[in-house]
Parts: sequence; structure tokens; C-alpha cells
Amino acid sequence: MHALSGSPSKEELRRAALARRDEAALDVDTMLEAAEALRDNALTLPELTCPLTGPVAGYWPLRSEIDPRPILEILADRGGTLALPVCSPQGLLFRAWQPWQPLVPAGFGTLGPPETAAEVTPRVLLVPLAAFDRAGHRIGYGKGHYDGAIARLSAAGALTTIGLALACQEVASVPAENHDQRLDVVVTQSEVIRPQAA
Repeated sequence: MHALSGSPSKEELRRAALARRDEAALDVDTMLEAAEALRDNALTLPELTCPLTGPVAGYWPLRSEIDPRPILEILADRGGTLALPVCSPQGLLFRAWQPWQPLVPAGFGTLGPPETAAEVTPRVLLVPLAAFDRAGHRIGYGKGHYDGAIARLSAAGALTTIGLALACQEVASVPAENHDQRLDVVVTQSEVIRPQAA
């Protein structure tokens, strides 16, 4: 876990955690080992054991984000229904996707399924992040896309949120705001963290 002196802002925590993640990503062999360990840890979760309770939404990785595609590919091989997010004026939408299907620009510099793909309501959401704490709070990129999607999807039914991160992205405490949505699980290359309800 990494701590900054004083009471750092979300932006300071975000910058420091992203710098650590970017630095870790420079060592390709270590990053590949970490990605394999993270994948293996994630696939021990009951929420990702087939038969799945519903669609699992991943994301197309940006920069040095943890790549969820190895997890999604295994779930697809097991017959799981998958989805990827796309940005829309209403917030993040999730469209059906399988690993062999083509992608199009989906907003925020990422890729996602085309408009012709069916919209789905995920029951499990793999969430990218910049930083996290053991209470399940996360820092994203500051746009609130995932907080809005998590709130909307949770209101529509049961949802499990699983943050994917390197251990170096952990911070002592994330300053949470009212609109921030806690993660149910955080998976790193070294452990699975299940925050206790506040």
C-alpha cells in the first residue's frame, strides 16, 4: 500500500497511482506474470464461475490498465454472455460482445461493440481503476462514468462489481464522495479483497 503525506486529494492519489502502474507496466515480463496471476485470482471468484448468473461486462484496456480480455476469453469459452461498454449521452451502455467480434471506437479513446450489437444489462461488472483502498472505494479517471453506470445497474437488479488492479495501485484511503460507488471485490495479482459493508 502507498500513502502520500498529509491528506492528498483524489487527483494527487490518481496521479501517483497511475505513475506507479505505468512504471510497473514498463517491465513487460513482470507485467505478464502479474496479469496471469490476476486472471487466475479472478477466476476463483464464485461470481465468475459458470454457470454465470448473467452477462459479464469487461472493458477494452487503455494505456497500462489491467487487461481483462484473458478473463473474458475464458468465460466465453465456458459459454458466458459478455459485454463491453460504450459511451453515450446517457452514460455507459453495455453491448453484447464475444472475443472474435469486430470493435469500433466507443468513446474515451477505447473500443467497443458497434451499434448493431444488442444492449445488455450486466450482472457482473469488471471495473478499471486508477487507485483503490481496502474499503472498496476506487478512483477512476474523474469523469464518473463507472459510478453512474454502477448506480444505474444496481437499481435495475443484483450487480457485483469487481475492480481489477495491480497491488501497487492500493492507497491507504480514498476520499469518498456521496456519488462514489464502492466495489464489491478488488482483485490484484497477489490477492482477492472483499471489502466489508460500511
